[in-house]
Amino acid sequence: MKRRCAALVLAALLLSLTGTVQSAQAAGYRYWSFWDRSGDGWTYATQGPSTARPADGDVQGFRFAVSADSQDASQPRGAASFATICAKTPARDGTKRVALVIDFGTTADAPSGETPPSPRTACARVSPDATTAEALASVAKPLRYDTNALLCAIAGYPETGCGEQVSGQASGQASEQASGAEEPTSAGKPEKDGGPSVGLYAGVAAVAVLGAAALWQARRRGSRRDG
Repeated sequence: MKRRCAALVLAALLLSLTGTVQSAQAAGYRYWSFWDRSGDGWTYATQGPSTARPADGDVQGFRFAVSADSQDASQPRGAASFATICAKTPARDGTKRVALVIDFGTTADAPSGETPPSPRTACARVSPDATTAEALASVAKPLRYDTNALLCAIAGYPETGCGEQVSGQASGQASEQASGAEEPTSAGKPEKDGGPSVGLYAGVAAVAVLGAAALWQARRRGSRRDG
């Protein structure tokens, strides 16, 4: 009976620590995500704004938030009608118009000490072969990029940081219920280690040692009683 109790205690402790490790792995990333408007909804863009070449009349969006990947990413909020956004920008020969929705996110997703600006829309009039990045630069300067050409800031926001890992994964969608923009990588998130800390692994090892000692003690008592 004592052996069984010790085994159950060991299993419970290991399960608890395993859950802690998995929680530590659930890290999000703070970055600008990039979206295409399709019908009445948003679709996560399949390429970055530096290579995407929208057509005249397209609507594209950017959203700053904390998310784990494209499955978890928060969509731009607000009106996204080309007719509304570009109502005061008439068509002109030799150019195209691209409607842009720029959502700076919520305070829950903002870097420490920064306050997100209000969401905005803009109608970019650019050359027919212009990329989304060029359209964005024409209406929302200053833009900031890192050395890998990752879009880090739109209209100067945020002032610092670029696709950094945020522990605990306070996802943008969750913050809205209580909330790229080139994707950080082709997989939809920065290539950073989201693994558990060394301390957690040490904790698991310590529990294993304690559990083994408890089992040994239980067996020793059982052997004495049997003898």
